[in-house]
Amino acid sequence: MEGRNVAFEFRWAHGEYDRLPALAADLVGRNVAVLVGVGGDNSAVVAKRATSTIPIIFGMGGDPIKAGLVESLNRPGGNATGFTLLTNQLEPKRVGLMHELVPSASLLGALLNPGFLPAADQLRDVEEATRAVNLRLFVAKANDDHELSAAFESLAKQRVGAPTGNSEPIF
Repeated sequence: MEGRNVAFEFRWAHGEYDRLPALAADLVGRNVAVLVGVGGDNSAVVAKRATSTIPIIFGMGGDPIKAGLVESLNRPGGNATGFTLLTNQLEPKRVGLMHELVPSASLLGALLNPGFLPAADQLRDVEEATRAVNLRLFVAKANDDHELSAAFESLAKQRVGAPTGNSEPIF
């Protein structure tokens, strides 16, 4: 029962990924029994970098093998285990869906957070998918909540006919 035999310590970086190492180090310094990194790929990877001994449970949208969290999905090894929804693999599907929903749009807009670990892969997948359906692509970048408004303004200024996001947690 919380308060009797268990205590929960919460940390939240509010989309500011550069704060994650300090937050993880604080929890490791408190000698917690388990780290739970469910704020997306970045939080899980930072937790793994912070300790090789404290058990880590992660929830993410990307590939935990590629991120270096586990050796394999069926035998994770090391101190990390968890789940992935593999939502990063949905980028081409999002492009196709927007093309079907707005067939008159010739310019697709994509939100991208360059600080999100899978961002480069997401961008490559979106670029390939837009080429496959003969669309142009405009990418608006936002690293945090403060830059999100400017990103939406740039999408509007470019007259994007079909905007799409990705599996980045702040979007």
